[in-house]
Amino acid sequence: MNPSITSKSFNKNSLKINPEQEVNRIVQFLQTEVQHNFHKRGVVLGISGGIDSSVVAALCARAFGGENMLGLMMPEKESSPESESLAVEIAKQYGFETITEDISPALSGAGCYQRRDEAIRQVIPDFGHGWKSKITLPGSLLDDKTLNVFYLTAISPDGEEIRKRIPPQAFRQIVAASNFKQRTRMAFLYYHAERLNYAVIGTANKNEHAMGFFVKHGDGGVDIQPIQHLFKSQVYQLAKVLDIPEDIQNRTPTSDTYSAGSTQEEFFFRLPFEILDLVWFAHENNIPSSLIAKEAGISVEQTDRIIADIIQKQRSTEYLRLKPLSLNQ
Repeated sequence: MNPSITSKSFNKNSLKINPEQEVNRIVQFLQTEVQHNFHKRGVVLGISGGIDSSVVAALCARAFGGENMLGLMMPEKESSPESESLAVEIAKQYGFETITEDISPALSGAGCYQRRDEAIRQVIPDFGHGWKSKITLPGSLLDDKTLNVFYLTAISPDGEEIRKRIPPQAFRQIVAASNFKQRTRMAFLYYHAERLNYAVIGTANKNEHAMGFFVKHGDGGVDIQPIQHLFKSQVYQLAKVLDIPEDIQNRTPTSDTYSAGSTQEEFFFRLPFEILDLVWFAHENNIPSSLIAKEAGISVEQTDRIIADIIQKQRSTEYLRLKPLSLNQ
């Protein structure tokens, strides 16, 4: 997709691609995989009003036509109302059917909220009905040399905000309970896929997959990942040629997992994607830190800090990308 680069050819525009050519390449890939390898007649995907699911929906519409795809909106009681309205907008633009599955009852039945809140009260005992919460990392990697230590922020009904570092046991339980959301959504996607003889299409980009920003057997458990090779900033390049609505292109990427709402940057990546992607791409191509820093407009120290964070996240989440292991006969 990107030609190999050297220190002489690398610059701040090295991540630019030919988006129309890449769209055609992905469309052909989808058609081949769905029709000839999976032997399915159409596709189903979750739509959230975010840039990734909107781009994938547009790609699927080009590949199969709106009549051969289904978009699932799967809100729960803590979802942002904006997500559903933007998802409806993209479905209307590309002419595919949508179904809304409220997953709140399934989550309540599994104890998602109760198990999570129990862990939150280990950190903030007053947490209760009407409170909201989110998990975040320390500030930007550009500002501080800090570890990836997670903090819990709770907001009371009267607006008081409490922020505390999360002990490992409570953190693991909060995340494990919250992951019911992604795994429940995937169960609904496969219900409709099997009902219609469709393939399940994922929406993860390279940032999410390679750095472990997904739930194993949740949003990572799909049949095909058409944009997994693209950096987030490159997904935005596709969005322009696919005529994704401006309000979706301008929307701040969120996880839409926690009731208080948190951006992907504050929850996990700790950097704007235009900087993260350029540094990452350059590092993969063995460009010296001094040149990366110059083109990215940051210091060498900041560059090395970003590279170290990428490597650490990739190593610590490698188990998420492993296929099921078995003994050979």
